[in-house]
Amino acid sequence: MHTGSFWQPTGMSSTTDHPSWQASGGTTMRSSVVDTIALFLCGAEDRTQCLTHARIEPSSSHVLGLDMEEGKEGGTWLGISTRGKLGALTNYLQPQQDPEARGRGELVAHFLTTDMDSLSYLKKVSTEGHLYNGFNLIAADLSTTKGDLVCYYGNRGRPEPIVLTPGTYGLSNALLETPWRKLCFGKKLFLEVVEQSHVLPKDTLVNQLLDVLNNEEAQLPDPAIEDQGQEYVQPILSKYAAVCVRCPNYGTRTNTIILVDADGHVTFTERSMLNKDPSCWETNTYEFMLQS
Repeated sequence: MHTGSFWQPTGMSSTTDHPSWQASGGTTMRSSVVDTIALFLCGAEDRTQCLTHARIEPSSSHVLGLDMEEGKEGGTWLGISTRGKLGALTNYLQPQQDPEARGRGELVAHFLTTDMDSLSYLKKVSTEGHLYNGFNLIAADLSTTKGDLVCYYGNRGRPEPIVLTPGTYGLSNALLETPWRKLCFGKKLFLEVVEQSHVLPKDTLVNQLLDVLNNEEAQLPDPAIEDQGQEYVQPILSKYAAVCVRCPNYGTRTNTIILVDADGHVTFTERSMLNKDPSCWETNTYEFMLQS
């Protein structure tokens, strides 16, 4: 499971003494003089076979998390490229999965390498949405010169993708803005950190966002989760209803923070569980400049 993805292009000027940031996949924040889009993703991905089947793959053109589980190698749930393409995926909670459905991990990987813009790509994906189990996909084009374009498509919702206009959005394992209690709680914690971002050193900002992603307080009762997940979610409901899920062989295995400043400098921080041990984590950070 990958927990968390935040999108926050802030409304603060890039000329301030301490620029605000853009973070995603655990968190995304960006310095900007435009109106803001804030998006908090809290995604519980069903990677139950082995919590260690993932690794970070940095290259000269992109940084992304790769799924190494047998049969799913090469797929990813989150990534950003030096060209400013950012993709994030959450699964849609459903009681039964179609074992013959196409793998969803290809959706982000393909976007990061395509020449299509985010809206055109999601329109193409929407024509094939029926071939996959349920998913939500955020695709964004970040540019220091042309401005940012952030789009959303969920194959269990509207038939067409949408462009996100200024505002605050939440996304978990249901459609965009479905008010699961843990999502509303996570958004509240996230925005409390964002409100302080202009006075926080970068390392402190990252650590506070990681604290949000690792909150294990169950937000119950939540009839919306129970209705959507039905018998599948009942055995783990008390754990699933938290921002950070901790179950045997199922749960949060990765937190990611992507910070992008007004000059296009990207800091990608990934915190990953080692050996299926919730007390043992490894953190890696990669930095590069956007080429857009």
